[in-house]
Amino acid sequence: MWVKKVYEDKYKQLLVIPFLLLLFAVIQIGYQYAATGDFVHKGISLKGGSTVTIEQPASADLSELEQLLQQRFPAEEISVRTLGSASRTTGIVVESAIQQEVEIKELVAAIKTRMPLAEGSYTVEITSSSLGGSFFKQTVSALIVSFILMGLVVFFYFRTPMASLIVILAALSDIIVTLAIFNLTGIKLSSAGVAAFLMLIGYSVDTDILLSTRMLKRQNEGMMDRIYGALKTGATMTITTLAAVFVALVFAQNEIIKQIMIILFIGLLVDPIMTYIQNAGLLRMYLEKKTKTNEPR
Repeated sequence: MWVKKVYEDKYKQLLVIPFLLLLFAVIQIGYQYAATGDFVHKGISLKGGSTVTIEQPASADLSELEQLLQQRFPAEEISVRTLGSASRTTGIVVESAIQQEVEIKELVAAIKTRMPLAEGSYTVEITSSSLGGSFFKQTVSALIVSFILMGLVVFFYFRTPMASLIVILAALSDIIVTLAIFNLTGIKLSSAGVAAFLMLIGYSVDTDILLSTRMLKRQNEGMMDRIYGALKTGATMTITTLAAVFVALVFAQNEIIKQIMIILFIGLLVDPIMTYIQNAGLLRMYLEKKTKTNEPR
């Protein structure tokens, strides 16, 4: 089969694919930062603002309501979405960058022009910009620390600096490309989304270590047999996880769960490219070079 032949014989040329993806991802994130000052679209929980949650609302045109609020507050970011349970709408959430109490009262008054709001039928939550910014910095620090600890564990396990760096590069590439694609969706990242990226790091490292262990430890098997063995196990893991994530993505009504599943779904699609093309190709080059160096002259 020509695909198998290309994968086995042209593995160095195939490395162009993951590195091009990584390059485009870095460009996208760089452009995002230059244009907005942030490398990701941050939600209210990460940058500060207010959330008005209306329970069991009367029927209302959400697009009309959002348009009205944007006209009343042109300088603020405002989004309107529904809350759902068991395929039915149970509430409406209005998120905005507004933090001043006076403006929040004006926001609620504007909502009341489109739907009746009785006292106790809605709640208002305010996240200060300093609190949101502090939380975002802490989550970024947590991601960095997780990579450092992961690198130490991988190094102590393989005792090979090059193999450890290849594993870390594959996991980092998966996160960067997933983040860039997530940015293109226009969805605002929440604190739950950060948790999804942490989960993705764990999954990515799992598949990379599986592959690296087969390639480095099983010296009694041929190179491609080792790779195909890891590929078979990894493909089973990825397909079953993708199926579970897809079902959750289709049937989940909660926006937080949906965001987590979107990030995981993107990451799970990117991971095989970074693991079985980038990681496998670089590790194969390293092992072949090491074998040639150790050959008697």
